[in-house]
Amino acid sequence: MLDSDLSHPCANVLGVKISAVDLKSAVSLADRWISLTAGHGYICATGVHGVMEAHADSKLRGILNHAFINAPDGMPMTWVGRLQGLREIDRVFGPDLMMAMCRLSVERGYRNFLYGGKPGVADLLSESLQNKFPGLQVVGTYTPPFRNLTPEEEKEVLARVRVSRPHILWVGLSTPKQERFMAQYVDYLEVPLMFGVGAAFDFHTGSIRDCPAWVKRAGLQWLHRLMQDPRRLWKRYLLNNPAFLWHIAWQLLRLKRYPLGSEMPLDHAPHIERLP
Repeated sequence: MLDSDLSHPCANVLGVKISAVDLKSAVSLADRWISLTAGHGYICATGVHGVMEAHADSKLRGILNHAFINAPDGMPMTWVGRLQGLREIDRVFGPDLMMAMCRLSVERGYRNFLYGGKPGVADLLSESLQNKFPGLQVVGTYTPPFRNLTPEEEKEVLARVRVSRPHILWVGLSTPKQERFMAQYVDYLEVPLMFGVGAAFDFHTGSIRDCPAWVKRAGLQWLHRLMQDPRRLWKRYLLNNPAFLWHIAWQLLRLKRYPLGSEMPLDHAPHIERLP
């Protein structure tokens, strides 16, 4: 049960809990979680793609619904939340959340660990962030393979995290891989907070170009991303977006119910031991 200082209302988007937060309140909640030593948790940033993946996968839906914060990473999440009476909800773009938490980390002395990205990206991101935020502690990086970790790799990751003891572990994998990773390993890595921020690693190292603020506020960033990488992203956007509009119309018109499920996250990682 969450402390009252950490609880917050949520929207229901096709049975997925979307936290009714904005960037400022998301950072404040994360800060309180870490400072209160509230346990080990994870924060997701979910948009249409994540919701549609969860719509088709009850285990993923359970993972998202058990996140400490499932931030509204997309204007459709904001619009649906406001239609449900949650006026305080506003878009929390994953790369923006990362920047805000790095700025806070300098003030609080929080240690950060970077997990994810293509070979070399995490180290490049570490250098970039420390240049942007002098005094930022990046205490480790790890680039995982494009498959599940072997028992030996699990032990290596655990050893690195055990030695560096970060307050925050940034997970830069694609959805739903990063959400599954966080749910599976959250109790074993024993980091206060894990953040799944997807393409933030690529945004902040220049591999993906950002778009103007007005494009984001209009809910058109997906089109900007699609134009940059159509071969990889066409299916995500051109199939998921119309399907989302169809299902959310049924929900908002009360023609179909999408209850918030009670599915539990994935089983814990079998190969690694808890910290002593």
